[in-house]
Amino acid sequence: MTPARWVLDTNVILSALLFPSGRLTWLRDAWRSGTVVPLASRETTTELIRVLHYPRFGLTTSQREDLLADYLPYCESVTVPQPVTIPQCRDPFDRPFLELAVAGRADALVTGVKDLLALAQAFPI
Repeated sequence: MTPARWVLDTNVILSALLFPSGRLTWLRDAWRSGTVVPLASRETTTELIRVLHYPRFGLTTSQREDLLADYLPYCESVTVPQPVTIPQCRDPFDRPFLELAVAGRADALVTGVKDLLALAQAFPI
């Protein structure tokens, strides 16, 4: 069976990584088992690394490296050509996830971001 190709937004990834017994444990298990292949681009990976440095998480360098090591090896790296035609986004930080979904031919974009969820009709994946 071919694994599902999913774009995961940063908050979804963080929830799966930072709360191993939380509601997104199934997602972490899915990428570890190969049921789901997370897609990643230079921009989305840079965003994840940037957010992991937020003081509110209080993560040491070693902890950040461990979290990335529990996610990035399972990802498929996708080069996003420019320009990519996507619906207009209100938040410029959302754009790379939509571009990745198009360039990576994602089966789904997993997000809790209301602005992205509102685009579901205009941007079916």
